[in-house]
Amino acid sequence: MTNRGWYDDSEFRDAVQQAERATRFGWAAIAGTAGALGCAVIVVVGLCVVAVVACLYVVVAMDH
Repeated sequence: MTNRGWYDDSEFRDAVQQAERATRFGWAAIAGTAGALGCAVIVVVGLCVVAVVACLYVVVAMDH
């Protein structure tokens, strides 16, 4: 047995703090990835809208 005493739970607290840091990092990584994917989807949708409008403009311009 160690000399730190029966009720010493400093190793437990250290493990809990490390787990909390890992959890925060994990959620930050998930949020960052989701945000980047959301921005990419918005850009792709915007490009599709621009392409459709450009195609419609070409079709209308060909009729005149």
